[in-house]
Amino acid sequence: MSQRQRLFYYLLLNIFISASVTGGILFWYDRTYRQALIPSVSVAAPVAVEDAATVTVFNPDEEIAVDIVSVIGAETLDAEMVLVRYNGTDELDLTGWRLMDEDDNIFVFPQLKLYPNGAVPIHSKAGKDTVIALYWGMSKSVWESGEEAVLLDPQGNPRATYQVP
Repeated sequence: MSQRQRLFYYLLLNIFISASVTGGILFWYDRTYRQALIPSVSVAAPVAVEDAATVTVFNPDEEIAVDIVSVIGAETLDAEMVLVRYNGTDELDLTGWRLMDEDDNIFVFPQLKLYPNGAVPIHSKAGKDTVIALYWGMSKSVWESGEEAVLLDPQGNPRATYQVP
């Protein structure tokens, strides 16, 4: 076998291994992180909470399938966001729910319903609430590595916690 043929096979093998490793990493990333960032269903348009009588009362002993999936971009205001996902069977009214950190920064959810398998990101920075994203309106980052995020129902019962990586 000539020197050129060996070089050709070496380059071909190198391309195959590089493509396989890159494809594997992208597949893993897509399955692990990207899916958690994209809400699987839409949510109702948020509006200001004006009447406390519209807030749903929850039984503190009843389990609610709501989770804080992740806190992304901790300590960087423009990138910071918390993803809250609902895995129940009926819609969940988040009106009056609160997201809180250990420094007592509190985000109060506007009138909002999550549908089964629905999710909503809460961005720390200022912005305009939309049907698929909420904005806290903070002027500095909220989340720090090692801190715990807590999701509270309107009665103040903790429903989900998440340790910020």
